Amino acid sequence: MNFAICNETFQDRSFSEQCQAAEAAGYTGIEIAPFTLADDISLISASEIASYRKAAADHGLQIVGLHWLLAKTEGYHLTSPDASVRAATADYARRLADLCSSLGGNIMVWGSPQQRSLESGWDYGESVERAVEVLRPAAEHCADLGITIAMEPLARSETNFLNTAEETAALLDIVDHSHLQLHLDVKAMSSEQKGLGDLVRDNASRIAHYHANDPNLLGPGMGEVDHTPAAQALHEIGYQGWISVEVFKYEPSPDEIARQSMEYLQKVYLGGS
Repeated sequence: MNFAICNETFQDRSFSEQCQAAEAAGYTGIEIAPFTLADDISLISASEIASYRKAAADHGLQIVGLHWLLAKTEGYHLTSPDASVRAATADYARRLADLCSSLGGNIMVWGSPQQRSLESGWDYGESVERAVEVLRPAAEHCADLGITIAMEPLARSETNFLNTAEETAALLDIVDHSHLQLHLDVKAMSSEQKGLGDLVRDNASRIAHYHANDPNLLGPGMGEVDHTPAAQALHEIGYQGWISVEVFKYEPSPDEIARQSMEYLQKVYLGGS
């Protein structure tokens, strides 16, 4: 297993400094939130992309891909009844895929709870159909670039659409595209009735990416959740992807979170015990 960390952990620093911090903590991958690079991804120049790739390489890091795809954007929504909004969202997903490819990444984690939640009166089944209209062309574009979209189930405290791995898998079955797969996140998994290990085993053939964190919004091992069942299951199914640390609180400091998270990853996920 390879360990990465999300770059917004160090978002108060330049990208080169983010890479330096990730390397210092022992990570070999870095995952990027697009809004940390620019308010408008169309303004990111080829020379800037080259500098990001060089910074990562200089610090021995692979750019894993993108997450928080629709965060801090306007006019995009996965399940909107407005066809023009859905078309714009599919187009934006294609542009994100182009950016991801240019950066050297191959994973796009689709979470973005605010830009998929259903409003009052929206039928769930119809909303699934609308999501399919966005995701199928996005996946087709990603396939040409060697990128996989990893759909992320999220807790009901964050959204009312795709709250479980089972619901997300049902959507994946409808889209039926090899470049649209499943993302598992321990914070979200902890909200499900099934245990962590069962969630991994039940979705073994679909897992494209994995986030290690805690429901307390800090890193793995920094809360009450024991990751051991998930780690053991990942070894059982032969998962070869990234284990990426995603946190939402930065206390006591980003560097300390990165350090403590890496210690826990090495203890629990390397060997699965």
